[in-house]
Amino acid sequence: MGTTEKIREIAAGLLRDGKVDVVIGYGPGTLPLRSTPLFARTVEEAERLIWDATCGNNLAVYLPGRKDRVGIVVKGCDSRAVVQLIHENQIAREQVFVIGVPCAGIIDRRQVEAAVEREIRAAREEGAELVVEGDGWSRRFNREEVLYGACRTCRHNNPVLYDALAGEPLPPRDGGPTLVEIWEKKPAGERRDFILSEMARCIRCYACRNACPMCYCTECFVDSSTPRWLGRATDAGENLFFQIGRVLHLAGRCVACGACSRACPMDIKLGLLLGKMNKDVLELFGHEAGLNPEEPPALNAFRPDDPETFLLGK
Repeated sequence: MGTTEKIREIAAGLLRDGKVDVVIGYGPGTLPLRSTPLFARTVEEAERLIWDATCGNNLAVYLPGRKDRVGIVVKGCDSRAVVQLIHENQIAREQVFVIGVPCAGIIDRRQVEAAVEREIRAAREEGAELVVEGDGWSRRFNREEVLYGACRTCRHNNPVLYDALAGEPLPPRDGGPTLVEIWEKKPAGERRDFILSEMARCIRCYACRNACPMCYCTECFVDSSTPRWLGRATDAGENLFFQIGRVLHLAGRCVACGACSRACPMDIKLGLLLGKMNKDVLELFGHEAGLNPEEPPALNAFRPDDPETFLLGK
């Protein structure tokens, strides 16, 4: 039984037995290389659920504040978001049934579209290859070479929390150095210039914030008028202030799912700032968000042996 069929079977059983009110999963998109969130509330609707390498949304974004009983399809990174939301009391553990899916990576459709430079009318996976087709043409890609960068270096491709697993666990990935590791080796001037060039392209649509499951504040600091933290201009400085503010709010909470980068219409490397913060939190506190359901978030725990080097200016 394939992963899609297994997800449908689990979802249908949950809905048939009345164990959940809704199953949040993925459905087919209206265009090739795209899927869409699907809320199945009946057994018949559960038959529309799918799983493939286009299922990039982190569906945990729909969990905060829910009062009903929820089934949810999660990848490894998404499951970490569920753990983090449970830690932060945004949803109760007994309220959510987690359908875990081992993930082999999500296709970077922008990379594929840029490579073919033609309208893609159909796409399918054939083993280790991605096949895209248009009017009178077809092209094959090595699947590994067209994954999102975050997927190629992901070390947590299996769900860390699940009630049912739709598929066999996958071996850990080793995709080489991360974007952060490459960036850190550059001279300070190059690092600064790269960040500013990325920020200059931001149009402040806030798609990154809206796609993030950990950005659930009823009022974001950028929308506050008393006090006003941010102006309306979209220059590099204002944009950087927004992104740094968001990164600091996600310190010890970001699960490195890449949903923000995938949502960005300008294809800004948002994972760089967040990845740097995650790397620092790991080095300073030995903590990665959402990996251990029994371990409190890094900034929610007191350690008597915390060196507190920041107080010494080191």
